[in-house]
Amino acid sequence: MKKLMNSVDKILEQSLAGFCKAHSDIVTLGDDAKFVRRASLGKGKVGLVSGGGSGHEPLHTGFVGRGMLDAACPGQVFTSPTPDQMLAASEAVDTGAGVLFIVKNYEGDVMNFDMAREMSSGRVQTIVTNDDVAVDNSTYTTGRRGVAGTMVVEKIVGAAAEEGRDLGELQALGEKVNARTRSMGVALTSCTVPAAGRPTFDIGEDEMEMGVGIHGEPGRRRVKLKPADAIVQEMVDSILGDLGSVAHGEALLLVNGFGGTPLMELYVMYHAAHGLLSRAGIGVTRSLVGNYVTSLEMAGASVTVTFLDAELKRLWDAPVHTAALRWGV
Repeated sequence: MKKLMNSVDKILEQSLAGFCKAHSDIVTLGDDAKFVRRASLGKGKVGLVSGGGSGHEPLHTGFVGRGMLDAACPGQVFTSPTPDQMLAASEAVDTGAGVLFIVKNYEGDVMNFDMAREMSSGRVQTIVTNDDVAVDNSTYTTGRRGVAGTMVVEKIVGAAAEEGRDLGELQALGEKVNARTRSMGVALTSCTVPAAGRPTFDIGEDEMEMGVGIHGEPGRRRVKLKPADAIVQEMVDSILGDLGSVAHGEALLLVNGFGGTPLMELYVMYHAAHGLLSRAGIGVTRSLVGNYVTSLEMAGASVTVTFLDAELKRLWDAPVHTAALRWGV
C-alpha cells in the first residue's frame, strides 16, 4: 500500500485540518474536529446536515457552503460518524428554524443519525437517500444504498433552504428529488482502505464489478470487461427501467468518477449515456461530469439521472459556493 500520509491514526484529522485551511473563506472546523460547518450562518434558516464515512471526498465536507450544506460530519474511512458528532453539528447550525438531516441509506448512518435526532432538543427531521438501482430493497436490511444522487438532493434542497423554506417543505422536497433520482456504478479496480492496508475486494485484470457500492460492496455480478458503450447501456437501461413512468421529459445527467478514472474516460461514459437518453426521448438539459462521490482511488464511475421539473431545474441552477461545487456567484 502506498498512501501520502503520516500515519493511519492521523490521516482524517490532518486531512480535515488541511481542507479547512485551504477553504477558510467557506468553512470552519467544529469543536474537537467533530464536524465541518459553514464559516457564516444565516439566522432563521433551516440548517442542513449530512455526513458519513470519509473516503468519498468531496462528499460531504466539500459541499458545505452557500446553497448546499451547513455542516457535514466525517467518520473514519468508510465508517459512520457517531451520534455525538451529528448532535454537535445540528446544535451548531440550528439558528431557530430547525435542522434537516440528509442521510445515505446505510445501516450505521441511519442508526446514528436517528440516535442524534432523538437526543436533540431542537426540531430535527430526516431525508434518507436510496438512489442505487444495483440492489433491490430486499438485498440489505436497510434497503437500497444512497450513492451519488445524494449530492443532487443536497444541492436542490440547499438552494431551497437559502430561499427560506421551512423544515417540512424541505423534507418533502428532498423526498421528491430522491424519488426522481436513480444511480448505478461500475468498478474496474478495488480501493485500499488505509487502516486495512489491503484492497476491499479482488478483481481480475480483465474483469469489472457491475453495480458496485461506494465502499467496495459487491454489485450485481462480476463480469468480463466490456466496451464503455455496453457498460453504459446496462446502467442506463437499469435506471430508466426502475424509474418507470417518471422517466420522461427533462433530466440532469451526472457521470461521477470513483477517484481513479481520468476525465477522458468519464466523458466517454457521458457521451454514451447522453446518446441513450436522447434516443429514449429524454432531454438532457443539465449535466455534471467529474469526481464528486468517490471511493478513495477506485477506478470506475457511476451514472445518475434526475428527472427535472421547472422547480427542480431552477433550484439546481441557483447559486452555490462550496469547495467542490460553485456557480452563479
